[in-house]
Amino acid sequence: MKRSITIMAVFFAACLTLNAQDAKQETPSVNPNAAEITFNKTVHDYGTLFVGGDGNCEFEFTNTGKEPLILSSVRSSCGCTVPSWPREPILPGKKETIKVKYDTNRMGPINKSVTVLSNAKNSPVVLRISGSIVKKTEESAVPEKAMTSGAAPVAK
Repeated sequence: MKRSITIMAVFFAACLTLNAQDAKQETPSVNPNAAEITFNKTVHDYGTLFVGGDGNCEFEFTNTGKEPLILSSVRSSCGCTVPSWPREPILPGKKETIKVKYDTNRMGPINKSVTVLSNAKNSPVVLRISGSIVKKTEESAVPEKAMTSGAAPVAK
């Protein structure tokens, strides 16, 4: 008798636990008037840069929502990439830019990300920079001009 009561108690507890997990999770409703951030581009390709070259780029965006847009944080994936962004609210329809400076004193490929956190309904947005940094050599410092078919070499 005690055994059957114990089994029924365990069964009852298991049913309550399973029933509690079936409770529907409420999803927060999305504000249809919320701010929305729309970028002209989300990837900037530097191409090939020389060591010490210009590592600056800009990402232009527009607040396409109906409420002011507030950028709470713009973080880069490493210390070699430094973003700067507007700290004041961006009104609906207005354009602004996020400026990114990459330290070009490091040789090798570039593949970094910048995460933009805001009050926009499409937050977060990840921006990417890519390219390659190469060492400047004597040969690469002198531009090469292609000879046309009518050109003749000049003797010095």
